Amino acid sequence: MDEIVLTAATGRTTGSRSTRRLRGEGLVPAVLYGLDQDPVSVSVIWPELRQALTTEAGVNVVLQLEVEGERHMSIVKDIQRHPVRRDVVHVDFLRIDPNKKVTVSVSIIMTGEALEVTQGNGMVDQNLFSLTVDASPTSIPNELVVDISALTIGDSIRVADIALPAGVTTEVDPEETVAVGMITRSTLEAMADEEAAEAAEAAEGEVGAVASEDGADAEGSAGASDE
Repeated sequence: MDEIVLTAATGRTTGSRSTRRLRGEGLVPAVLYGLDQDPVSVSVIWPELRQALTTEAGVNVVLQLEVEGERHMSIVKDIQRHPVRRDVVHVDFLRIDPNKKVTVSVSIIMTGEALEVTQGNGMVDQNLFSLTVDASPTSIPNELVVDISALTIGDSIRVADIALPAGVTTEVDPEETVAVGMITRSTLEAMADEEAAEAAEAAEGEVGAVASEDGADAEGSAGASDE
């Protein structure tokens, strides 16, 4: 894969007024830190950052952040967005060692169709959408794919069931649920209504049977009196 280089400018002034000015110029305030080096306040050009983050690796892309002519292997550790407009207002870049593992969050993608679940009027409920993993910078997976084809109602897929690429590990509890096959609320309500209707019919049948028996007993008593 081609090396991604992102140029960062130094010398930005911190503070809300300076930050607003930078954003008005199409720049995103950022900080570069890690590897026991002093943090550096920088700014990057938003279109270039957006392009760097739209590769298959997404936000886990490994890039070379060029600061004053020196390149730093880095990943995006945090992206802060405006609570309303959702545009990027600040980025944290973390320096990384190419020979050491880094901790990143990787998206979990479900594939396949759980036929037994859908045929049973159920649904697949995904509980975990990303997994924190440790991997070398060159081995960070773009995504983790989970096949749900064999899932049945009441069955679940756990973290332990995710096939991690070679050299990739996770500290997440292996028993944590990723997805589960479950009956939908509407199906449960329909089942409850059906059971209630059957119970009502059974009760009506019992009442009818008792009434018939009482009628038969009354006729028998009347016949005996006439004699």
